[in-house]
Amino acid sequence: MKRRAFVGSTLATISIPGLSESGVWQRVRQDPGDIEAVTGDGRKVTLRGMAVRELAQGLEGRLLHARSEGYETARHILNPAIDKRPALIAQPGDVDAVRRAVQFAREYGLLLAVKCGGHSFSGQSTCDGGLMIDLQRIRSVRVDPTARRAVVAGGNLLGAVDAATTPHGLVTPLGTVSHTGVGGLTTGGGFGRLARRYGLSVDNLVGVEVVTADGRLLRADANENADLFWGVRGGGGNFGIVTAFTFALHPMQRDVISGGLVYPYSKARDAWELYGEYTVRAPDDLFLGIVQTLPPGGGEGNVLLEVCYSGPERDASRAMAPLAKLGRPVADARKTMPYVTAQKADDNTDPRALSMYLKSGFTRNIDSRMAAEISRALEGRPDRLTMVFAAQCGGAIGRVAESATAFANRDAEQTILAAVGWSPKAPAAPHLAYAREYWKVVEPFTNGFYVNDLSGEERSAIEANYRGNFARLSRLKTKYDPTNLFRLNANILPG
Repeated sequence: MKRRAFVGSTLATISIPGLSESGVWQRVRQDPGDIEAVTGDGRKVTLRGMAVRELAQGLEGRLLHARSEGYETARHILNPAIDKRPALIAQPGDVDAVRRAVQFAREYGLLLAVKCGGHSFSGQSTCDGGLMIDLQRIRSVRVDPTARRAVVAGGNLLGAVDAATTPHGLVTPLGTVSHTGVGGLTTGGGFGRLARRYGLSVDNLVGVEVVTADGRLLRADANENADLFWGVRGGGGNFGIVTAFTFALHPMQRDVISGGLVYPYSKARDAWELYGEYTVRAPDDLFLGIVQTLPPGGGEGNVLLEVCYSGPERDASRAMAPLAKLGRPVADARKTMPYVTAQKADDNTDPRALSMYLKSGFTRNIDSRMAAEISRALEGRPDRLTMVFAAQCGGAIGRVAESATAFANRDAEQTILAAVGWSPKAPAAPHLAYAREYWKVVEPFTNGFYVNDLSGEERSAIEANYRGNFARLSRLKTKYDPTNLFRLNANILPG
């Protein structure tokens, strides 16, 4: 596709009341002429200046092209291994502007990516040659402490939600890194430190507003557009852009006990065995993660058990007592802290400062054989970060019926992930090859995967991953997105 963008290098807030059409053009420093773009099915198209000009005028925000100031920053996501260049980046300033951007993409059949926090390891929130809709300007959180509800705009990061709800002594379960986008996290399911206690993020949704592929804004809840509401809760971005989430809130004390226990690398197998045995019977108030790491530089690796205990303080020692079976840790960083502090604990250690590749899968039983094989097979290299880690499922997550929401993997006890990281300046091929070989050791122990952790290689497994929910999801896709405009996700083809 060719696209002509009249877009200038700084089309910030171009749609200003009272600004004349000629005034709009005065704000454009350079007209790049026609812009080549691509459709969702890979064809080329040219967008003429007038069409792009009309889009920019209606955005109440910015429209960027490759020579615009701010384009280079806007096009990047957190994983530097992903280096894509959208033809246009729309940063709409309100929901009506999101609708206009979607209608524009649909009219020209453009390849469409939607970016919130940019946490997609495999680059689903960006694209080459298409239109990226960047929701960074669609941010607000409104809390009703009496009704115990929070209305969260679709471009928010989860830290903003925690910051707004916790002063009222209320929480809703979200992820584990505060700069994660609420939209991508929630529509895929939404694991976090409180999920065993209160369920997934999707289990706490009471309503959404969705811009669908035809540009309509639909309200969806248990009574209105209930089929869409069901599909959004675990179906990823297949059905549209969620511009507002209404979450149920739960009373919770301000402080939790959180932090990590560090053990020598020689304890890896024992740690995995203990993790597998205890996570299936731990109280719902306890979140446990495990990380086995071999750092770059050839240094000694370690094993970390991450805890977050949100229950009554009097029961904390009993809940964590089984961890003592591993003996004295090298370091014990557990302490009482505000929940919002615990939610930011992984922000600076998020490994995506490196180029990263990740694979994930759900497990039901980490037994002694699995512990031995996955711990032994992990191999380090001086030029690579190598890690295998897991987070706890179960608890309240597993007490929801598989068919209640689109998220089907309710019987999972853990989600396990393998990742490698390398310098963005280094060749990726040897690291990718190793990661794929290591995953061959892990994969036989898994069943299904978390759609938010796509590697981009799971296309043939998506139907099986949604289990008995897939046929219904396919019908919904046909109803709400018959041309598959929203395809950069765990994509469900129209039936």
